[in-house]
Amino acid sequence: MTNAFTDKVTEIVERAGRHDSIEAVEVQWLGAGRNRLLRIYIDKPGGVTHADCEMISQYVSTVLDTEDLVPGGSYTLEVSSPGVERKLTRPRDFERFVGQKVKVVLREPVDNRKVWDGTLAAFDGSVITLAPEGRDPIGFPLSTVERANLKFEW
Repeated sequence: MTNAFTDKVTEIVERAGRHDSIEAVEVQWLGAGRNRLLRIYIDKPGGVTHADCEMISQYVSTVLDTEDLVPGGSYTLEVSSPGVERKLTRPRDFERFVGQKVKVVLREPVDNRKVWDGTLAAFDGSVITLAPEGRDPIGFPLSTVERANLKFEW
């Protein structure tokens, strides 16, 4: 149920947030029994507000309850921002954040390194070009990225 369910919740969030350019960054279905948790991370250009989270929460909750999409009764629903160091998982994430500082962890080392920090210089749909500080830009196929996230400079 997990993948089909989280995909359905993602569709519901995208439908609810379309007018305000709100997207579902990640949907997690965790726990079991009476301790089930539906966690939704949302984002939009300029960042999300408390009102955005509240609107998505109310909409998703209403749809799930009305359409009886959550079998077995109670669950907890959380809707929040992905934070300043949000994950980058989809091609559109990399397209959106070109020019931003990122941290990329690769599945296999390139130049004897698996972890790379730098500015996301470009993304062509399949290759990430990263400009590490003090080095020439380097490209990584998206398929070799284990995880990536924005890097906030404190």
